[in-house]
Amino acid sequence: MSHHTPHIQDFLFTRRDFLNRCGMGMGGLALSSILGSAFGVRAAETADLHPLAPKASPLPAKAKRVIHLFMNGGPSHVDTFDPKPELTKYHGKEIPIHLNTERKTGAAFGSPFAFKKYGKSGIEVSEIFSKTAECVDDMCIIRSMQADVPNHEPSLMLMNCGEARQVRPSMGSWVTYGLGSENQNMPGFITMCPGGYPIQESQNWQSAFLPGVYQGTYIDTKNTDIEKLIENIRNNSVSTKTQREQLDLLKQLNAEHQRQRQNDAQLEARVQSFELAYRMQMDAADAFDVTKEPAHIRELYGEGVQGRQMLIARRLIERGVRFVQVWHGQGQPWDSHEEVEKNHRRLAGECDQAIAGLLKDLKQRGMLDDTLVIWGGEFGRTPTMEIPTPGSNNANVKNGRDHNNHGFTMWMAGGGAKGGYVHGATDPFGFAAAESPVHVHDLHATILRLLGFDHEKLTYRYAGRDFRLTDVHGNLVKELMA
Repeated sequence: MSHHTPHIQDFLFTRRDFLNRCGMGMGGLALSSILGSAFGVRAAETADLHPLAPKASPLPAKAKRVIHLFMNGGPSHVDTFDPKPELTKYHGKEIPIHLNTERKTGAAFGSPFAFKKYGKSGIEVSEIFSKTAECVDDMCIIRSMQADVPNHEPSLMLMNCGEARQVRPSMGSWVTYGLGSENQNMPGFITMCPGGYPIQESQNWQSAFLPGVYQGTYIDTKNTDIEKLIENIRNNSVSTKTQREQLDLLKQLNAEHQRQRQNDAQLEARVQSFELAYRMQMDAADAFDVTKEPAHIRELYGEGVQGRQMLIARRLIERGVRFVQVWHGQGQPWDSHEEVEKNHRRLAGECDQAIAGLLKDLKQRGMLDDTLVIWGGEFGRTPTMEIPTPGSNNANVKNGRDHNNHGFTMWMAGGGAKGGYVHGATDPFGFAAAESPVHVHDLHATILRLLGFDHEKLTYRYAGRDFRLTDVHGNLVKELMA
């Protein structure tokens, strides 16, 4: 009879144990030996108890963190950052170029907004982004972006995950996988979208086959109460000491369960999520409380959801969060199939001051140099007016623009991006990239390089091959780098 001190593993009995004790022990040993040699490297990788520990980039880096401002739905480039006087001349007339559009479009639709030169660089920006334009000398404006198709779902996946069809890790997940996080009490990747999920929901910030700890943590920034912003952020039933004791016991059980399963990555992610949830109780409430900011800083960002989101984004990266994604509204707010003048003016009005406030605040704190800010949507819009299609969901549209993946605008600021610079151009009417086209894969390759990675070498082995954010595509665009 054994009289040794009981250990927690004495009380754990798995199905494998049962089969082994039924005369299959030797077979089990042989199988474990085979699997052990085949998956030894994988087990060593997942055994790391601190997957979000900060890591040095393999190459010299200009950026340490990212804020991605996602204008969901596809903002019109010819109404924001890509002036087209030729389009205005042809307003109401047929454009003398072939347009391959998702739906039939009509005559040229000149922008209803005035453009003006800003800054020392003299870059032209639409009146609806006049406050953001004050920072144009810090902005690298890419006017020759290209995506694959003019549909929201695949284009969202392409922009966020580098793949339009298959399940792949998001850019934020790749960045946190490569760099970890500078704050172990917060998620490394946070995504803020007010009012609920966008189209494709959590796939936009998924970790896919990367360990679950790298998935984006969703926050509904429509709410201002911390208890609603982050569910279950506080435990009102037990003390912090009792919580810690419960978690320690659960950690023991999970660790033994995991040890017997060759350190399964999903089990490791579960353990890490429990620990992170506990630690977040200490830091998250403070990070999301913008009332702790001085009045003049809150005024800089402006009122409303967008102002609060941008300010929270700065507070998060200030506390070591590696990747923050800020969505402009639920659904597709920038999807202006009709009344583009009214809708784009309203939408820009909701975020113009907030974006300018973010850039100015980062700069005055000395954080813009190593923080990469990215602005854009999943594609642009046509330079022609959309024609109503009877019996469809656009049967009543008027004065709007359809989707356009052939040419659109995005911009970057800070983090090693070349400020006061315009890269590429669309044709005179703004339909397709005509000079120095930049595909989404090329943009991803360049973003990773600014963060200190060769996009071809930041890989993860899955299903028998190495995967990367740019898949088998992408070229570094050196001209975008300072």
